[in-house]
Amino acid sequence: MTASTHWLATGAAQSVLERGGNAFDAAVAGCFVLHVAEPHLNGPGGDLVGLAAVAGRRPRVLAGQGPAPASASIAHMRALGLTSVPGAGGLAAAVPGAVPALLVLLRDHGTWDFTDIVEYAIDYAYNGVPVDARWADILTTVEPLFREHWPSSYALWMPEGRAPRAGDIVTNPQWGRTLERLADASREGANRRERLARVLAEWREGFVARELVQFLSAPHRHADGGDYAAVLTEADLRSYDATWEQPAMYSFRGVDVVKSAAWGSGPVLLQALAILSHFPDEELDPSTALGAHLITEAFKLAFADREAYYGDSRGDVPLATLLSEEYARERAALIGNTASDEWRPGVIPGYTAFLPALHTAAGAEGAGTGEPTVRASGETRGDTCHIDVVDDEGNIAGITPSGGWLQSSPAVPGLGFCAGTRLQMTWLDESAPAALRPGKRPRTTLSPTMLVRDGEVVEALGTPGGDQQDQWQLPYILRRVIGRYTPQQAIDAPAFHTTHVPSSFWPRAWEPRGLVVEDRLGPEAIDELRGRGHAVTVGGPWSLGRLSAVGRDPSTGELTAAANPRGGLGYAAGR
Repeated sequence: MTASTHWLATGAAQSVLERGGNAFDAAVAGCFVLHVAEPHLNGPGGDLVGLAAVAGRRPRVLAGQGPAPASASIAHMRALGLTSVPGAGGLAAAVPGAVPALLVLLRDHGTWDFTDIVEYAIDYAYNGVPVDARWADILTTVEPLFREHWPSSYALWMPEGRAPRAGDIVTNPQWGRTLERLADASREGANRRERLARVLAEWREGFVARELVQFLSAPHRHADGGDYAAVLTEADLRSYDATWEQPAMYSFRGVDVVKSAAWGSGPVLLQALAILSHFPDEELDPSTALGAHLITEAFKLAFADREAYYGDSRGDVPLATLLSEEYARERAALIGNTASDEWRPGVIPGYTAFLPALHTAAGAEGAGTGEPTVRASGETRGDTCHIDVVDDEGNIAGITPSGGWLQSSPAVPGLGFCAGTRLQMTWLDESAPAALRPGKRPRTTLSPTMLVRDGEVVEALGTPGGDQQDQWQLPYILRRVIGRYTPQQAIDAPAFHTTHVPSSFWPRAWEPRGLVVEDRLGPEAIDELRGRGHAVTVGGPWSLGRLSAVGRDPSTGELTAAANPRGGLGYAAGR
């Protein structure tokens, strides 16, 4: 079974399964289709975080988050007069990690050749995909930027001299040709592993690396209004390898919840669960005011610890302490009956908590929605895609690709994609654990999840949404573990999230006590939350999150899949 944020990716992945491929073949094919079907939400020049479990084995993390280039330093940014990394433009580009990670997954656990995997994406690139309303809105917003400053993006996405409208069919023959050239390189290998190595070499040190670096070396417009050259080099791409890593885990009510480690945001969900474990089940219903209040306050504390301690750039993260019962009990005791307006990281002996500069952005366009927000300057909060696949043998994968959005930086002529902007998540402050440092990974928000019972993986799930990803997944987990909802019921239930956290996206604004809820939570619950002091923003009935999930019952072998109705693009399929 397959579930994803876009029906074309679901269809491609399911086709692979029905033609004899396994879950990992299907997930990789689906991810390449997502590059074409949702280029405003992810791209080949971006990154990904995945969780994969071979049948009968424990999950591992597929780390496709590239590091900062060797010349990307705080000193360089400061010398340009910057106080933060711009949200759009080549200066914010980490080493592209998505494609190398997909090749590693295919090499180590897949069965298909690259040429067969990318047939679906090549077909859609040449023949086109329909533009949805959100994609059309983004293109309309960035049309002046593309026309005036990013002519290569204008030529690629607006060949008729205007932004495509919802329902139009859009092609990307440049990316189709790039995939064909990579497939041609793979034909020179003597065996499947060698063929995949040829593709990776062409990406890291062949025509892709050369053309990407050469193009970005010329100054171009960034989100802050300045013109700068990128610092990404061919050596940066050549030296990067996607890796398999051990996950972080917390056992909640007998279910092991599996995430990536604290070089990303995944442990935020684990910390929130650890805090909530000190409250009784009857108080943790996300559809009640009390449950929403407790979840929100737990996340405030967990996010404060994320800023204080998480990162890939300064020593070891004290994750064992952060997930310990004693520490979680101390944090749970801080939750009262009313909404806190404080920023409260915990105290860890031997560590100094980083305190970020907190500032609001009153009236920021689309603030707190978790969906792409793009101004003509190129400023974006960005967004993401997600795909989950499980096969009849019990292999399972959940992958969250993102970055390299078409609005990230100018499209590289001939390649059909642009570089990502993940470095905007770093701080230009040496004392920050997530500071910008050469060769270190920015702290990504990409955060898929797996659930394990009695040593067997039973579900893979995830969602787009930046800092909201873990916030939208935790209520799903509570509804599944405590409420006994079906996967589809848990996805469909009302969603909410707090904005009491400095955004991971430029310009890093926060909204203290902010709480965004779907109106289906109900007027009584919303009134009670306001009475508790939350600054509630009421969104539409189906406006928050795009969760998808697949599962397998080890005792029966029964498979499940569920996708999000929000936005009308997500789809689940199976046989």
